[in-house]
Amino acid sequence: MINNVVLVGRMTRDAELRYTPSNQAVATFTLAVNRNFKNQNGEREADFINVVIWRQQAENLANWAKKGTLIGVTGRIQTRNYENQQGQRVYVTEVVADNFQILESRAARESHTGNYSGGFDTPSATAGYSSPSQGTPNFARDNNAPFGNSSPMDISDDDLPF
Repeated sequence: MINNVVLVGRMTRDAELRYTPSNQAVATFTLAVNRNFKNQNGEREADFINVVIWRQQAENLANWAKKGTLIGVTGRIQTRNYENQQGQRVYVTEVVADNFQILESRAARESHTGNYSGGFDTPSATAGYSSPSQGTPNFARDNNAPFGNSSPMDISDDDLPF
């Protein structure tokens, strides 16, 4: 069986970092991923995909990637269900990320003022972003990293599909 997911998109909000009772870090966030086609009005639509990431990767993501950051994620799709307080069965489908990679330089993130269409249309997705004092870390430490094994790619706004 194969259950692999590769996504590239922008974070719609800062990741929410929490810790389990056994002190395991877990971060949740939503990734806006543009579709490859435009709708009847000529506008590009986006899917908003819920993502969960665990342990050290969760802490790294929460520290380095903020709202509007372009990231790549690899992982798997997971479905689960639970009973809410009203006694109703709630079904959840989400991506459980194994790895992530920031796909733009810190300078590009800080200076980005583009308007994200397709539902992710805040005037500036990086508003309120405060960057860490050190340079962007290299999260892809091995040669099997799906998004490279050195520094994040420097992508101009002209290269983005949104």
